[in-house]
This record gives sequence, structure tokens and C-alpha cells, in this order.
Amino acid sequence: MKDNNTYLKTKSSNHYAGIRSAWVEIDHVQLIKNFGLINADTPPHLKKLCVVKDQAYGHGAVVVAQAAAAAGYDYLAVETIDEAIELREADIRLPILIFGEVSDAEFAACLAYQITCCVNDIDRATRFNDMVEAYAAQHDSSSSADINSINIHIEIDTGMSRWGVRWDDALPVIKHLHAHCPYLNIEGIMSHFAMSDEADKTYANLQHSRFVSVLEALEHTDINIELVHMSNTGGLLDLPHAHFTMIRSGILHLGVYPSLVCKRIEGLAPVMSVKASIPALRQLREGDRVGYGMHFTATKPMQIAILPIGYGDGYPRVRNEGYVLIHGERCPVVGGNAMDATMVDVSHLPDVTIGDEVVLMGEQGEEWIDPRDLVKWKKTVCYEILTGWRARLPRKYIGDM
Repeated sequence: MKDNNTYLKTKSSNHYAGIRSAWVEIDHVQLIKNFGLINADTPPHLKKLCVVKDQAYGHGAVVVAQAAAAAGYDYLAVETIDEAIELREADIRLPILIFGEVSDAEFAACLAYQITCCVNDIDRATRFNDMVEAYAAQHDSSSSADINSINIHIEIDTGMSRWGVRWDDALPVIKHLHAHCPYLNIEGIMSHFAMSDEADKTYANLQHSRFVSVLEALEHTDINIELVHMSNTGGLLDLPHAHFTMIRSGILHLGVYPSLVCKRIEGLAPVMSVKASIPALRQLREGDRVGYGMHFTATKPMQIAILPIGYGDGYPRVRNEGYVLIHGERCPVVGGNAMDATMVDVSHLPDVTIGDEVVLMGEQGEEWIDPRDLVKWKKTVCYEILTGWRARLPRKYIGDM
């Protein structure tokens, strides 16, 4: 017998999806503008890769990937096979690179979905080459899944001690893959800066010189690699000598800079805001306590607004620190916020009412709460702030898509 209650719940939840009174807002118009500004600031001969890992840093991977494709980007990058498959199943046709290392099972999925990965050691390369050969043998030339090789990139570890083959061990590995792994096409070679966006470029330049030493060694071989890339957002802005043949944009097209001192592009602006509407107001009397731990005590009669968002949504867990915007005015957080609620002082707002819009990150009137303000309150970095907004906050896209 059909479970009508389940059916009604499913239908109802779809119909009412996204009506929560706290949400993340993405300005699609500004996103497109940012891509255009980066294009205008980037030498036209360079290929461009857009990083859309972790749901494009919380902005929506498919939407940002589509915008990147429309802006003429050449490549996308993610961190996991699931992220890559999501893009393919959304009919994103741009080449997709998976950063880091992939397992044998993940490589099988790369074959099925035509996804590029990094291969940085001989043992793994040998296994993967055999897998491609077996896969090719299973599909005749009339099959839509026909494949004779797969593109790979090799990452050179120039000083992060994370992914890749160490720069002074790299040449024998590259030569072996080229000579003995015919089903692996070395399309790209890459590295990654540990710190490219601060004023002191000493270590970045050391990494650059190590990467160049590998490229110079390759010049004395018959190995030609089309895509050479090292510059992340900081390198794109501040290290033009490290652009090579392709640059990688991580958070720049999202309107966020990786540091306070890196180069600026006029007109670039954040595309993400976080908003809520007020569901409740409370009148406090002198001596009333607010929140877990009783970190705030009213010293006089006052009014507070209870906001339907807390650290369970990705807002910093704070105690009497930070503020939000209501009616274009700063309203300080009072007490310790909870997983699902944050309390703010609205005593100075004479006309505040239930349903009023609240900005927790973004612009309202003449005031602005930058992601870096939340960085200070959470004592972290911009990347964590952007990626930290949870999926239970609906994403609303503003502007033509």
C-alpha cells in the first residue's frame, strides 16, 4: 500500500524548499562581472582554470562552473571524485582536474566520466595505465565510451610537503611515465604555493625556482607538456613570472582576496551575503541573563532580537563579540550564541519589528560586514568562513542565470 503520508511530506518539502528565514544569497550579476574583470586583467594568451571545490567555496559548484564556462575559462578543478561527477551529471563539459591523489576505485570513475587527475608516482602510474588499457579493450571504436588514453597532470612538490613528487626527484618519474605508460597522456604539470599572497615573496620565489628547474630539465628531453600551472589566486595577482601557460582562480572570482596586501582589481566585489529575518523580539529587564553560560547581563531595560541562525549554520561561535546589520545600523551580538540562534541588541532601533531583514555578512545601507570581519571573530581564514556556511542554509541566486 502506498504511504500517502510519505508522499505528501516529500511533495510538501519540495514545494516549500528554500523558505527558511535564514539564507545565503549569491549575486550572480556580480559573479559574471568579476569573471569579466579578471579576464580583462589577465594576459589573453593564458589559459584559465576555475577552482570549484567544496561547492565553489560555498557558492554552488554547478552555478559557478557554468559562469566560468560562459566567461571563457578553459578548465575546472575540484578536490573529490564526487564533486567532479556532480559537474558531469549537470552537463558541464569543460575538462575537470581533481587535485591531490586518487585511489584505484576513484580512477575507474575518472575513466568513466573523463576526468583528469594527478599521478605522481611510478607504482600508481603503472596500475592506472593498465586500467586504461583494460578499459579501452572493453569498448570498441563504435562505443560512445571509447577511450585510448586519459589526460593526467603531474604535481611537483616545491615546498608544501603535501601532494606531488619532490622537485629533485621529479625528472625520473616524468620520464618513466612518458616512456612506459602510453595510456596516460601527460597533459599538465603543476605546483602549488605555500604563501603567494603576502608581502614577503622569498619562499614563493624559492618554490618558483624549484619548479623552473624541473621545467628546464624537461627542455632537454622529447617530453612536451601543454599545461604548466603554479599560480593560485595570490600568484595570479602578485607573481606574473609564475603564470606559465595557465593560472588558477580560487576565491578571486568570488570577490574575495586571499590577503590584505595582495594586488586589487578595481570593481571586484564579493558575491556572497548571509541574511535572515527577525522571528522574535524580547524585552529585557535589568539583571536578565542572555544565552548559554550567562555571558551577558542586562544593566538596564533593553530590547534584543533573536536571529534564527547560529554556529550550526557556520556563523562564528561568539560571546559578546561581533555585530549584524539591521536598518543599516550595527547591532552588537549579546551573550553567547547557540547552534541555532544568535541574540543581538536592537535597543537603538525605534521601529524594529518581526520580519525585518538582517545582514550577517554583506551590505545594508552604508554599512558592510566583510568576510574578514567574521575572520576576526572566528579567528580563522576567509576560506573557512566561505566554505563554512552549511547546506541547511538555502542558497538564493540573485540576477539572470
